[in-house]
Amino acid sequence: MGSKDRLSPNTVKECKMALSEYELGQIRSVKQSMARWRADELKKYAAEFLAAKRNIDTGFSIQNEAQETKARILDLFNATEDDWKSWHWQLKNRITDAKMLARIIKLTDEEVDQIFRVGESFRWAASPYYTSLMSPTESWDPIRRQSIPSIFELQDDLGTDDPSGEEHTSPIDAVVRRYPDRLIINATNQCATFCRYCQRRRNIGRSDQHAPKSKLWEALTYVKENEEIRDVIITGGDPLMFADNTIEWLLSELNSIEHVEIKRIGTRTLATMPQRITEELCNIIEKYPPIYVNTQFNHPREVTPDAAEACDKLIKAGAVISNQAVLLKGVNNDPHVMKVLNHELLKIRVRPYYLFQAKPVRGTSHFITSIKDGLEIMRKLRGYTSGLAIPTYIVSAPDGLGKVPVSDLNAWESADGEILLKTWEDKLVSYPV
Repeated sequence: MGSKDRLSPNTVKECKMALSEYELGQIRSVKQSMARWRADELKKYAAEFLAAKRNIDTGFSIQNEAQETKARILDLFNATEDDWKSWHWQLKNRITDAKMLARIIKLTDEEVDQIFRVGESFRWAASPYYTSLMSPTESWDPIRRQSIPSIFELQDDLGTDDPSGEEHTSPIDAVVRRYPDRLIINATNQCATFCRYCQRRRNIGRSDQHAPKSKLWEALTYVKENEEIRDVIITGGDPLMFADNTIEWLLSELNSIEHVEIKRIGTRTLATMPQRITEELCNIIEKYPPIYVNTQFNHPREVTPDAAEACDKLIKAGAVISNQAVLLKGVNNDPHVMKVLNHELLKIRVRPYYLFQAKPVRGTSHFITSIKDGLEIMRKLRGYTSGLAIPTYIVSAPDGLGKVPVSDLNAWESADGEILLKTWEDKLVSYPV
């Protein structure tokens, strides 16, 4: 090669750069090919859920059916749309009679008879709104199962009245204390709808009863005298059954205690009677931040446009809303149902917080799943959906020892076939598998 045929240094450099870009392009192509293969693999993981999701009702998808039931209820009660929007009307007209319920949804004569029989031992009631969410024809409907008495309640000889030991962790009336820095004020036994699996059904009795103001004042005084209490949960029953002036009195008193940092309200009205979230109530909530609302949606059928509107009002008032679902056999003990529920909640800005193992309350054992079922549901959530949509799975330890987060890392099966769990105090407790 003559001198004229030699490549210039710049040309050699350009060739090397071109070769390098070619090699990098080949590497990128291989990586993208691997990524596409991985994406296809991930799509297969999602396919099962997408197929199942099409058969899971939500409160939005059942609106036509719910509106028809609502119209039937309004006609039976000779009521108006304004009546329906009033939480006072909803509370006053709770469905408590099986024959009336049978005029709203399809019930067999045997079912009507069983509701009467169970009602003699365990009181029941469902708000007109919550009743409108029930399937008119299907007895397996998750809303029915949660609110209509079942003959299984009379066949349970396994449960106890107070499995969490609240009566042994109550230093004064209306207060339950299981932790160093927080406590519960049990303010009422009244609810818009009485859930059939309720952990405090021993308090429901035969009539609605708010805690006397004297007992509430004793509870507030106890909080004032114990400066380590920084977090107070007002619950019941449902404290939003109080009149607005009582709610404001409780919140203002707690707000005036210097060492109380946050107030929490435990309420299921967002799912069972969202009409309770009025402008007047939101004005009160807005005055006493920070307020955290612990609510309970157990099935995506409960997440309705009305529930979304109620949550929106509370959020605009400054409340932070989290969900504490209960794992219930025949209602939500399915990973796909639980995933849809949590997705629907996030869409209305409610954070999935806890998934509670149902407690062995007398008359409710037909709702209780195994711990293994709960762990399997959690396995089908972790990685399969975003962390925001994954609650903490909780077992309430017996004898008032508090909540125990349950995972594959801290649940051990014992020789006698029970699960061993470690509480926050490093105490070992056993629980049925």
